[in-house]
Amino acid sequence: MKTKLKINGMSCNHCVSRVEETVKALPGVKKVNVHLKKEIGTVTLDETVIQPLTICQAINDLGYQAEVI
Repeated sequence: MKTKLKINGMSCNHCVSRVEETVKALPGVKKVNVHLKKEIGTVTLDETVIQPLTICQAINDLGYQAEVI
């Protein structure tokens, strides 16, 4: 399953790397792509293992604001 996230608060490529690395480390996440200027993240996941809201919470814990769109 693919899901799109709106991610606010990123200001540089380091922020993008932090988000991508954190999300990739979550069980059930297969692929992550974050676009800095569009403030969008696309995540391919196994919904039997992880839910989009769990991914949002992991991003929020980094200090950004994420929501499913």
